[in-house]
Amino acid sequence: MSQLRYEYPAELIPSGLNADQYLAQLVKTGKARRFAHGISHKVQSIIDKELELIRELGYAHFFITIHDIVQFAKSRNILYQGRGSAANSVVCYCLEITAVNPDRVDVLFERFISKERDEPPDIDVDFEHQRREEVFQYIYQKYGRERAALAATVITYRFKSAFRDVGKALGIAEAQLDFFIKEFNHRDRALDKSDQLQALGLDLNAHTSQWLLRLVDQIQGFPRHLSQHVGGFVISSGPLSELVPIENAAMPERTVIQWDKDDLEALYLLKVDILALGMLSAIRRAFDLIEAHHGQRPSIADISAEDDPAVYAQLQQADTVGVFQIESRAQMNMLPRLKPRCYYDLVIQIAIVRPGPIQGDMVHPYLKRRNGIEAVDYPSTEVKAVLQRTLGIPIFQEQVIKLAMVAGGFSGGEADQLRRAMAAWKRKGELGPFRDKLINGMLERGYSQDYAERLFRQIEGFGGYGFPESHSASFAILAYVSSWIKHYHPLSFYCGLLNSLPMGFYSPSQLIQDAQRHQLTVLDVSINHSQWDHQIEASASGHALRLGFRLVKGLSQPCAQTLIAQRGQGYRTITEIKSVVRNATTLEALASAGTLKTLTGNRYQSRWQLSAIQDDRPLMRDLNEPEEAPVNLPTPSAFDTMIEDYTALGLSLGAHPISFLRDQLKGVSTAADLEQRAAGWIKVAGLVTCKQRPGTSSGVTFLTLEDETGNINVVLWLATAQAQNKAWVNAKALLVKGILEREDKVCHVIAGKLIDLTPRLQKLTMHSRNFH
Repeated sequence: MSQLRYEYPAELIPSGLNADQYLAQLVKTGKARRFAHGISHKVQSIIDKELELIRELGYAHFFITIHDIVQFAKSRNILYQGRGSAANSVVCYCLEITAVNPDRVDVLFERFISKERDEPPDIDVDFEHQRREEVFQYIYQKYGRERAALAATVITYRFKSAFRDVGKALGIAEAQLDFFIKEFNHRDRALDKSDQLQALGLDLNAHTSQWLLRLVDQIQGFPRHLSQHVGGFVISSGPLSELVPIENAAMPERTVIQWDKDDLEALYLLKVDILALGMLSAIRRAFDLIEAHHGQRPSIADISAEDDPAVYAQLQQADTVGVFQIESRAQMNMLPRLKPRCYYDLVIQIAIVRPGPIQGDMVHPYLKRRNGIEAVDYPSTEVKAVLQRTLGIPIFQEQVIKLAMVAGGFSGGEADQLRRAMAAWKRKGELGPFRDKLINGMLERGYSQDYAERLFRQIEGFGGYGFPESHSASFAILAYVSSWIKHYHPLSFYCGLLNSLPMGFYSPSQLIQDAQRHQLTVLDVSINHSQWDHQIEASASGHALRLGFRLVKGLSQPCAQTLIAQRGQGYRTITEIKSVVRNATTLEALASAGTLKTLTGNRYQSRWQLSAIQDDRPLMRDLNEPEEAPVNLPTPSAFDTMIEDYTALGLSLGAHPISFLRDQLKGVSTAADLEQRAAGWIKVAGLVTCKQRPGTSSGVTFLTLEDETGNINVVLWLATAQAQNKAWVNAKALLVKGILEREDKVCHVIAGKLIDLTPRLQKLTMHSRNFH
């Protein structure tokens, strides 16, 4: 085993103890807290084994450093959670780095550290994305920029950047390059690049064009520039400049190492990953609100300690808009089929909707076995021990490793090498050498040729997409906690989530519409009641969600805070507001967003009154000058109100845009209608709120349409998408004629004819969320 080049800071270790002794002490203390009601002999033996291996490999300083960082976060009430392979470590659990109880999952320490792998451990810790900077500052203050620096990451050329840079080098005008890049269809990988560019006007016979296409193709994948890693710190006991090349970061008093994570691993430099996760911010904000309004503060540990049937009933209905990890349409489609009833079901739910299990043909067999349609069988007791919790179907990376060990005779390190080859086989062809060893090992242990071949095909199916159980186990905790908050404290859930955006799949408009579908009261942005963030406030119906100034486009946070600080008991006139805010554009933004309508009646009147106030009027009015007659403008129509709301706020609490077209959409079903409709021909319409084109979807595009009653899932096959490209690519609203397919409570529309409804909502300013 190669030794680490640099030891971690010694100041963390009390005098009189070495790193191994202090780590053992920390684990003992943490173990008492984590296992207050006793610890099983199995888990205790795992702890002893881990500590021995950590001692042998010299990694104690690393664990102590991570422990110190998370304890700082805990002391500042910053939510965090370790994830990834570290969740296979009971030592990490005892140190409160991870939250996955080893009694609830099968940990596999070899997935985290092994002698054969000969590389440093990797511990990823997520912190609240809005407070991670506090953790960064702690590290810099504790160790100084001389001993703490962020790793680099290498940015490589993709088509857009390659096309732009090569085009500039060849002297092509930037306006032309911008046009081609903007109009180029990047989603449809089946379309030939040259044909697309020719259709856009590029002369393929021109000498410059030929060089352009040739060089763009050659340069893709080449390094373009160094960037800063999202949160990978290297911390050393001595000056980093004596060990690695460094440079100044863009921010003052910060340093960046000029090597990426692969370089650091090659030299056995340990990297501390301080990552950001938006859902942790949303959960902490929700906890703050629950404590403020109910007097008790929940915790992730307390919520996740027990399986609540009411929460799982909500999950089985796919009521998961905004819920961590299980909010995508694919997850929503799976929830009513898998019907999770406990924590481990949720671990499987998160992992099974992944390309690996899908390509490995593991989803349908698992569901059939779960629903009693197909019998569960195991070729041996050893295999049963590995696959019993997933009904004989390998779903997780750790299971593949264990199967290679118990059925194929692999050592822990060899099995992990198989995992790495499995992740890279499509790119490097590294899986082939393991085939004979695995199959021969299984044959020697009495397994049939058919079962051995089937297992290897499943491993091939995993490709680079196999999901670790430890990763899914960490995510399942946050998925359950966020679902629990949504069920028991929905106002706190939506408020915390909205104040933590941008994150997740959904826009503020979609989240607020979901809140309204849950019968929650949502109140407008108001000059006299709103704060910068969204708030929960008392209302006639009990409590309501008051929208905050953060939604108002063109209003800065400092300006909003000034308005809040100076409003006292409330503004009574437009003139008072204008005495606080002198900027005409900001005043226009406030008026257009409807924040002043409690003073004026409507946004039209607000804008008129603002324009009527003269900044240069004399202090004394001429008594002979007649008074201007007050002007009362008509109240804007519901349609105009909706258009202005979307323009100024990105959402509307009034009627949904599609509702204004409903009279023109004869025979068009709503999202609510689909629950009662039988399979067959159907017409649906809605705003295009999401477009997804997974890399493993064979060209299929998944659209989400939103109408006044909910969301509609649309499947767009490649041929349909290509034939009607102009109808849907830039459409904000879409009419789809197709076939409704349903399985239990899961339904979707297979698109046939597509009609762009955008011209009928020409003024509407909104965009879909595109995911690839």
